[in-house]
Amino acid sequence: MTELTQEQRHEQALEKYILDVPDLKEEIKDLSPDDQKDQIQWAFEDEAEAQGLQPWELTLKYTSTPEEFEAQRLVLHKEAAEVLGVEWEEYCEMNNLVV
Repeated sequence: MTELTQEQRHEQALEKYILDVPDLKEEIKDLSPDDQKDQIQWAFEDEAEAQGLQPWELTLKYTSTPEEFEAQRLVLHKEAAEVLGVEWEEYCEMNNLVV
């Protein structure tokens, strides 16, 4: 199996997400395809925030098993900490991560 790009993974997550929110699908059915896509994206971002996650974390949650989600989430957070030049423990505190 080939590894999905982040964009492909996100598209897959949005497709699964809209199945979980039939009310949203009904609300936006008369909008243009582009407007529907925007509304789904915004609702997805709101859902991530409601769950205390970043949108990329919710994407992972929709496209992986719970075990893969936790492992991949930590890898990406560690990469973010390195890019930001922040010590891992400090980064975890700043982002309310429990490891």
